[in-house]
Amino acid sequence: MATKDNVPDWLIPNRVYDVLKWMGLLALPTCAWLVGVIGPAWGLGNVDAIVLTLNAVGAAVGAIIGASAINARKGGADD
Repeated sequence: MATKDNVPDWLIPNRVYDVLKWMGLLALPTCAWLVGVIGPAWGLGNVDAIVLTLNAVGAAVGAIIGASAINARKGGADD
């Protein structure tokens, strides 16, 4: 069921989209880079695994918001 603005229910709210986009495009890749650079200097174990995990989560977030944006452009399943 769509809201009065004719936005489908499956579409993530704008605020959530903005936060996920910020995380996927800026925060997670920056954290991965930071851990990769300073992790060895601080003797942090499993630096490669941490960086890989941060990048994988960032890619997953990007896929989620990308799919949402594509569906929004197409008009979604409710149209």
